Formats: sequence, structure tokens, C-alpha cells
Amino acid sequence: MELKVLNTGGTETGEVVTLRDDIFGAEVSEHAIYLDVKAILANRRQGTHKSKTRAEVRGGGRKPLRQKGTGNARQGSSRSPLNSGGGTIFGPTPHGYDQKVNKKVKLLARRSALSAKAKDGKIVVVEDFKFDHIKTKPFAQILKNLGLAEKKTLLLTPEYDMIIARSGRNIEVLNIMTADKASTYDILHSQTVLVQKAALKTIEDTLG
Repeated sequence: MELKVLNTGGTETGEVVTLRDDIFGAEVSEHAIYLDVKAILANRRQGTHKSKTRAEVRGGGRKPLRQKGTGNARQGSSRSPLNSGGGTIFGPTPHGYDQKVNKKVKLLARRSALSAKAKDGKIVVVEDFKFDHIKTKPFAQILKNLGLAEKKTLLLTPEYDMIIARSGRNIEVLNIMTADKASTYDILHSQTVLVQKAALKTIEDTLG
């Protein structure tokens, strides 16, 4: 697959890049995508949910009623789960939700996600650019020139650039990541994948 390289003004540079078919033109495995995205979302959960049992709630040391003669059921503690303000029976306790996915499945899922975006024409290659100072306005202008001002966009860079990261962090529709760190979920969660030209080599080294 071949794509034309655009400049930051949104016009063609005259250069054409060839995308590898095994990464951007592979058969889409929906099952691999499902497994990877499910694991990513599960691993984000904190798992800190907790409710108190009858041994942990406050009070309840004294027997609330005498054993016999009241006509009510026997009560040994006012913190019984049967009473208002009592503990919880089999309530949630802290635990992890971590799920493991094989490395080959994760690679297949990321290739499938990129292939799906490429098939839909949602991958844009832009020439490499940098900023001298942290400034949001020129970054927003670049997105406007590329027709991405109102589209949820994932920008893939060859390496971490602090100035680029900070310049774009206040743009609501933009997510900036290095090409080797973008997950299947990040790719699919965006409407358009904007790739810096040098980041294509990083993608090929990571997923090839």
C-alpha cells in the first residue's frame, strides 16, 4: 500500500511511502483484537472496591435484646447483616483484574488494528515536524490544515518529544504517543491515525 506524504500545511509533498503489507495490509483478526482490548481495559481497573463485614463495622458489642420473651428472633449483635447498618454478606473485596495475553496475540491485534484503519483510509502520513517552544496554537493549526481539527486523532511519533507532547496535551481531540507504545485500544479508539514519516520505521521494527 502506498500513501502520499503531506506537509504541515496539509498539501502533498510529492513524496510517496510504501506501507508494509504484513503490518498495514494483513488479514484482520477480530478475535485477537477482542482479547487484547479486553485485557487492556481489565488491567486499567483498580480493583479497590471494598465493603465491610459484620466483623469490621462499628459497634455491635452488646447483645441488643434479651434472648427470650420478646417475640422477636434471637439477636446477638446489632451489626448483623440482617439489620440496618450491619455488615455485608459476601460483599466485594479488593482484588486484581489483570489478564495476560500472549505476545504473539498482542502483535497480531496491533497489526489487525492498523490494517483495519488502513483499509478504511484512516491513516495519514505527515512529514516530520518539531517545535522550538511549547505552544498549542501552531499544533492546533496543523490539525486544522490536515482536516483533523474535529476528529479524534492519534499522533504517532518516532520517539518521545517533550515539546510536542506538551504542546498538544491541551488539544481535546488529540492523543500523542510514540509509535512503539501505542496499543490496540489506542489505535481503535481514534478516528484517524496520524503518523510522522520517521515513525513508520519504528512501527516496522516493533511489529515486523
